[in-house]
Amino acid sequence: MMKGKWAAGIPPRHLTWVLPERLAVSERPGGRTMTHRKVRRQEEIIWLRENHFTVVVSILESPMNLAAYDEFNMPHCHEPVPTTGDQSVALVALYSDLAVRLREKQTVLLHADELGDHVIGVIAGYLMWAGRLNGAPEATSVVERLFGRQLGPEGRALVASAERIPSAAS
Repeated sequence: MMKGKWAAGIPPRHLTWVLPERLAVSERPGGRTMTHRKVRRQEEIIWLRENHFTVVVSILESPMNLAAYDEFNMPHCHEPVPTTGDQSVALVALYSDLAVRLREKQTVLLHADELGDHVIGVIAGYLMWAGRLNGAPEATSVVERLFGRQLGPEGRALVASAERIPSAAS
């Protein structure tokens, strides 16, 4: 059993609140593939649990970390969003799941391997789909300000894919 300051864990890297106290994003707990550390992953999962996150949503194509979430009794779901090809089916499933969880007042952490274009594009698309933002230009601008970086080609392609699917308000 952990004691002292480590008992509360450490926050995942690049944790960013998209919807305060409801929806946050970060890089994968434990770090990206090349820098992943088991101890750090454990500390970050403990932090998520101690800070009342109700679910971790992984959009990775592979099932990385899912066994660790089970080991630490951290509720999770795997909603893979491919990095290439048709992403619309995966986006609709993910966005529908997020909408239900947020309506239920769950606190959600969404992650991929790193906090980059893939996650940021997915989030911009969700904010559009949920009717919180109007169209790709506004969604792109808002997430660029929120994350302090310009959205690259992969992120812009995800926003374009999300713009083509019927919104939750439809």
